[in-house]
Amino acid sequence: MKIVAVTACPVGIAHTYMAAAALQKAAVNLGHAMKVETQGSIGIENKITQKEVDEADLVILAADVAIKEETRFKNKFIYKTESQKAIKNPKGLITEALVQFNEK
Repeated sequence: MKIVAVTACPVGIAHTYMAAAALQKAAVNLGHAMKVETQGSIGIENKITQKEVDEADLVILAADVAIKEETRFKNKFIYKTESQKAIKNPKGLITEALVQFNEK
């Protein structure tokens, strides 16, 4: 499964990047391809392209603030959660997102 994710926290420093790393590692361990964009204190990094959005099966938004350019994910299944959940239990988060995706 192809997954794209965006992580963001209010300050845009630690939790943004911790959530991104945790999700990326968990996705690989679960056998999924994932690209994670961070929206932190220095702006958008590792930006997800429209082509990557189009090819993605699932979008995960692990953010505690509104993300920039969310409209590019319209017509996609979006699983929204908090950055802390991505840090504490990334495998569980991805698994739950996939369950909801499969139930749609």
